Amino acid sequence: LEPLVVSEESNFINVGERTNVTGSKKFLRLIENDKYQEAVEIARDQVEGGAQIIDVNMDEGLIDGVQAMIRFLNLIVAEPDISRVPIMIDSSKWEIIEAGLKVVQGKSIVNSISLKEGENEFIKHAKLIKRYGAAVIVMAFDEDGQADNLERRIEICNRSYNLLVEKVKFKPQDIIFDPNIFPVATGMEEH
Repeated sequence: LEPLVVSEESNFINVGERTNVTGSKKFLRLIENDKYQEAVEIARDQVEGGAQIIDVNMDEGLIDGVQAMIRFLNLIVAEPDISRVPIMIDSSKWEIIEAGLKVVQGKSIVNSISLKEGENEFIKHAKLIKRYGAAVIVMAFDEDGQADNLERRIEICNRSYNLLVEKVKFKPQDIIFDPNIFPVATGMEEH
């Protein structure tokens, strides 16, 4: 395992997104067809191509996301040239996230949690993430919905940060915010 140190002097961090069933049809087909060794090669290609983090997502209704996450990550952690970079466990389903946390080695990143289901769920999930030693990505989303302007983004991120640091005792350096800044090319006027 190699440390990934991020500082003010760091450039962009390259996240390999091709091991994501919702973002890569090729990867999805390999997982659906039980071709896990070929799927591992996608992860390897990303690391060799400069990815500093590998994002793994198994959120697809036609597969058993928990089992797929466990199986794929077990293969990844057995490959030193791949597992030397941090794994980002990416899911909207807590059971898939926790299954991944039980498998990965070293510091991983959970993508993501939010205040969407309220403070109690947020704190519960954050405590488990901390117990596994992972960093966390926090989405600017709360009980009232997604942050859609600067003020709401700041408000939700501040509230989340305070809960994580004060109530959960999360290390500030292990908190990453996704303020939901969308590309102009979405075609949506508000972006």
